Amino acid sequence: MSAIINTAMTAVAGWVKGFNERYEGTAPHVLVVGTLVCVVVGDRVVQVLRVGPADSFEYTKEVFFLYLRRYFGHLLGYTKGINDAKIGFLKEFTEKQESIEEVQEELPENSIPKAEVLALCKKHAEINMDFMKGQYSGSIYHGGMEGYTEFINEAMAMHQWSNPLHAGQFCGVRKMETEVLSMVVKMFNGTDECCGAMTSGGTESILLSMKAYRELARIEKGITKPELVVCATAHAAFDKSAHYFGLKIRHARMDPVSGKVDMKHMRSLITSNTICLVGSAYGFPHGIIDPIQEIAAIGKAKNIPVHVDACLGGFILAFAEKAGFDVEEVFDFRVPGVTSISCDTHKYGFAPKGSSTILYRTPELRKHQMHSQPNWPGGIYASPTISGSRVGNVVAGTWAAMMSHGLEGYVQSTKEIVGAARFIAKEIEATPGMRLMGRPLGSVIGFASDDFDIYRLAGHLAEKGWELNSLQFPPSMHICCTRLHAINDMENSKRLIADIREGCAEFMKTKDKPATGSAALYGTTQEIPDRSIIGDVATTYFDAYYDV
Repeated sequence: MSAIINTAMTAVAGWVKGFNERYEGTAPHVLVVGTLVCVVVGDRVVQVLRVGPADSFEYTKEVFFLYLRRYFGHLLGYTKGINDAKIGFLKEFTEKQESIEEVQEELPENSIPKAEVLALCKKHAEINMDFMKGQYSGSIYHGGMEGYTEFINEAMAMHQWSNPLHAGQFCGVRKMETEVLSMVVKMFNGTDECCGAMTSGGTESILLSMKAYRELARIEKGITKPELVVCATAHAAFDKSAHYFGLKIRHARMDPVSGKVDMKHMRSLITSNTICLVGSAYGFPHGIIDPIQEIAAIGKAKNIPVHVDACLGGFILAFAEKAGFDVEEVFDFRVPGVTSISCDTHKYGFAPKGSSTILYRTPELRKHQMHSQPNWPGGIYASPTISGSRVGNVVAGTWAAMMSHGLEGYVQSTKEIVGAARFIAKEIEATPGMRLMGRPLGSVIGFASDDFDIYRLAGHLAEKGWELNSLQFPPSMHICCTRLHAINDMENSKRLIADIREGCAEFMKTKDKPATGSAALYGTTQEIPDRSIIGDVATTYFDAYYDV
């Protein structure tokens, strides 16, 4: 052993001597700069190797563009572009609130009488959108049922100061929450063992489920580099989960014809580190239901949890069959292998905003979403969701909404809303120049064009007062139907079809003409290779939002 060590030391000494002789007389600053460059490059090489060969190109591209923006942003116009974007966003906000002269940057010096405060509140309410005109996609789902807002407000006012964190003090709210969860579990054909929690919205429901599966995989399988596999059309909250919780997210391709996840590609993305498979029922972009039974069969065979995201479509699909519609795909707890479901009550459940549910097949799964700190000097701390204190009045409002509708009410609203959606889908499909994205069966209708720039139609509809959703990858649009598109003999739906056909007739005459103005933004941004620039613009929007 000593001979080996001596030989190695001699070799090292010879290398050091040769190195010194070679660089003897070299300027010190050259050596320092050279050393720094080698360290930085070496560090980046190590980082690339760590992320693995499959992602090394994307990681290298991300780092390249990061340094390009950081050191050459002024020269490339990036910095000016971000500043101009913020100015534009601020202008958009301020123009909408010009009618309110008062800007309150500090606490008022003296108390303001309640009547004056309420008058100011009313002024602020008056500049909000008039959702009753029925030209919006989604957003307000109940459709302005007469007296409904007053009814929900009354129920919430009774529990205005309640906090489910203190269940002993607010046991009435606790009872309401358990009943909401039980009702939603039964909607999805869950057993008595199925359970869940109420959350502040679909994103939190998704975050909690992914957190639960990360912990489950770490404890039971020893997985330290967790991955989840989702369709490219799955809600962006799954990407947010990956970002928050250090997960690697793998996006399976969307089948370009059906709009469903490409199952062959999904299977190929599964590894020994996969902690969850995700399917949508139905997806936000095009309203398509993924093949949940096939996904669940794979998950069950490989002992991988399967999450169904029914945040948007849950309160439609659960009642579709009773409303007379065939949705072709069983997606709930009747499917072996489905281990959790997220479902928003504040969409088609018509509950107040800030209300969703996350459901699990067993309490054993649910416990992994929770957090506890038994060693805190302030006492034993534990919370079931991301928030500590929670708003009990929203729980009460949700309970009141579900009790007032009942099975009968939800079946009727599903019949009306899906009826309007299928009318729109049929009429769009019959319009020259238009095609549907897959075969939507719920309330969301995605559509595109193979003949002209679809964003031209988006601009045309915006001029007519419509606010629909522009989509990307591929270029398309959608409308999320609500009760406002069903009431008055589908008056708003018929008006939408008339406006779509007016635009299509014009654009079919000039097929090669590109979209202009703000309507062209989606088409332009899809061509930008550095996607993080788009992310920077999005965060700049919120910088502007939080400016007084």
